[in-house]
Amino acid sequence: MTRTTDATAGAGPLLDFGPQTLVVARLAEGVTDEHLAARTPCPDYAVRNLLGHVLGLTVAFRDAARKDLGATTDVPPDSALPDLGPGWRAELPKLLDELAAAWRDPAAWTGETRAGGVTMPASVTAAVLADELVVHGWDLARSTGQSYEPDPAALGAAQEFLAMAAADPTRGGGIFGPVVAVPEGSAPLDRTVGLSGRDPGWTRG
Repeated sequence: MTRTTDATAGAGPLLDFGPQTLVVARLAEGVTDEHLAARTPCPDYAVRNLLGHVLGLTVAFRDAARKDLGATTDVPPDSALPDLGPGWRAELPKLLDELAAAWRDPAAWTGETRAGGVTMPASVTAAVLADELVVHGWDLARSTGQSYEPDPAALGAAQEFLAMAAADPTRGGGIFGPVVAVPEGSAPLDRTVGLSGRDPGWTRG
């Protein structure tokens, strides 16, 4: 993961998620009601389900940073099809701000924590979060026809995490599915998307 300071020494967080959460919030702001039923690169999700998933992971990883473990951090993400409530447009940007603030606390990066029912070192949990924010940002942008420029630091952390996951033989080639090969010299975002098991050329059709 891209390191800015040494959290283990109490100096500060390894990555500021604020720039990437702001990107995701702006993408969500660009979603119209007509977009909500559109398909996404996630086969089982329409846009409304993707946004519901983002809402849920935002709460889970916020509470993981706070070490506030319980119902929000213990439920596997695939336990039910996520959906949106009527107040999601006001709720999501607020939760994304809280998520970024929680991970700015150096204590968030120490010891172990839990998200999605999985206990991991806090730094690994943060790497998973970088992946979630970057890749689902791409999902949302592609599904709704919006441009997408992820935060470079978050993108680097996501790519590093996914490359390690793809190289692990116990993971079957990638945590989201088989890695999609991309041409030599592809942009970092395309390489990251391919490592996640998605086709960088996916379009909403």
